[in-house]
Amino acid sequence: MLKKVEIEAKTLQEATKKATELLRISEDKIKLEVVKEKRGFLGVGSSVLYEASPNIDLTTEGKLFIEGIISALDIDVKMEIQSPDESTIFYRLQTDENALLIGKDGKTLLALQTLLRNHLSSFTDEQLLISLDIGNYHESRKKQLEILATKTAKDVARSRIAVKLDPMNAFDRRIIHSKLSEWRDVETYSEGEGENRAIIIKPRNK
Repeated sequence: MLKKVEIEAKTLQEATKKATELLRISEDKIKLEVVKEKRGFLGVGSSVLYEASPNIDLTTEGKLFIEGIISALDIDVKMEIQSPDESTIFYRLQTDENALLIGKDGKTLLALQTLLRNHLSSFTDEQLLISLDIGNYHESRKKQLEILATKTAKDVARSRIAVKLDPMNAFDRRIIHSKLSEWRDVETYSEGEGENRAIIIKPRNK
């Protein structure tokens, strides 16, 4: 559900100005609809009650936002979009510069995803699930991390010695935690702050 606010103003120009301030989006992306006209005495003090909302489609807005960034880098892109419901949108990209857009350890990709999520969140008060993938990076990374988690967990279960993995971002840590969440022999937790936050895999007390 997109944001909506009611605005009372004497002119359309005044209503538009108020809408941009309240919705915090640009004038060209605002739709104004008349809710009620209030007539003053002899025409004095008359005003109009408007309903203001974003004049956009979230899926399309996200597509345009991504294309704007990619085209500024002079990179050609092919995009696949899936939106199973109003608050969930998946964008999958293929370019001839995947490595550049993904960055080391996926940091550039995650930064782009954060920019996209923040942009789309400005149009709604609802919680959005926005995923951006480039060159199938997320799926490949997920498989690599699940293999790492399984191998390390087996070593920990056999040796009964805890292992600290290299620091990871929140996305990667969630994959490890999820993969080992139902293991009976080991358990996981995170320690550290920011970029130094890492997962500990330790034997589960019996």
